[in-house]
Amino acid sequence: MPTWNSFEEIESWQLARKLANDVYNLFLTTPLGKDFGLRNQMNNSSGSIMDNIAEGFGRSGNKEFINFLGISKGSCLELKSQFYRCFDRNYITDKEFDDYVQRILELDGKIGGLMAYLKRSAFKGSKYK
Repeated sequence: MPTWNSFEEIESWQLARKLANDVYNLFLTTPLGKDFGLRNQMNNSSGSIMDNIAEGFGRSGNKEFINFLGISKGSCLELKSQFYRCFDRNYITDKEFDDYVQRILELDGKIGGLMAYLKRSAFKGSKYK
């Protein structure tokens, strides 16, 4: 049975929040900040990861939570694709690219693990108590 009292306690949400903030800092420190279209897409996809974890948690049912976690996973891969464009346009270094892609893949895996846990859980959500 899940032990979280709020979405802020979920490790995946915490990692997504950190990632979204670090992506935002790239806008301030690299030429990416002047590519308004790509910058806005990356801001939206990085924010979507954490926002969908929160929204799914708020639905109070495992099936809905799993659905929103799936959307978060999609946003992870969308952000990964956008990092390829950053790299291809020379906005970030090889190391920055590798570091961000690794973080995204780790987060994607953690969200997948949370989904698997919820699917196995006998607890179906607080609205079914």
